Amino acid sequence: MSGSNRCVALLPMKANSQRVKGKNFRKLHGKPLFSWILDSLLVIPEIDEVVINTDARGILAENGLVESDRVRIRDRKPELCGDTVSMNLILADDIAAVPAATYLMTHTTNPMLSSETIYAALSAYKAGAAAGTADSLFTVNKIQTRFYRGDGSAVNHDPDNLIQTQDLEPWYEENSNLYIFSQASFAASNARIGKKPILHVMDKMEAVDIDTPEDWLMAEALASLADARDKAPG
Repeated sequence: MSGSNRCVALLPMKANSQRVKGKNFRKLHGKPLFSWILDSLLVIPEIDEVVINTDARGILAENGLVESDRVRIRDRKPELCGDTVSMNLILADDIAAVPAATYLMTHTTNPMLSSETIYAALSAYKAGAAAGTADSLFTVNKIQTRFYRGDGSAVNHDPDNLIQTQDLEPWYEENSNLYIFSQASFAASNARIGKKPILHVMDKMEAVDIDTPEDWLMAEALASLADARDKAPG
């Protein structure tokens, strides 16, 4: 199938994890971690296919996930396995094998990322690409607080003139939740962030990225909160 109009979501997933063992398949509030983001992707009709590049096809099957008309499981090449392999190499392998006009990349470790946020980011990217003002998009946290260097010197404020933090120049933190790009922009930069990216601010409550046991506890708390909110009457 031609990739001229397709939107493909890339969801890399490995069996091993260093700081939270087996996290991609561990149950978070009742369902495997990978299911959270996969479910959010699959409810967006603009996403034609979700491609899972993995060394864990068997573990996915044990958790009820097999290929379907919108989910493709690609076995990760041996030379691309391991904790130190650049994600850009894995993405390049998927892009070469799966043609598309638009690629959307996210992680299993972003369980709170909602379909509404994904859709809004995709719309912003498409508008920027159509206008020629952007070639990619990535999600960020907007931060307005006082930063210091290790030696105690101020980075972004004057300690002798303390203005309100909301009046400080905003800084933007890449939060590793979502990246959107084209084949051309990836080829030009050899990375998921192109030369003219949109910085898409998202809700910090959705932006948890599970790297540590503390992150997992945060995600559990947020999942419980979301569940309670959904079950609340009215």
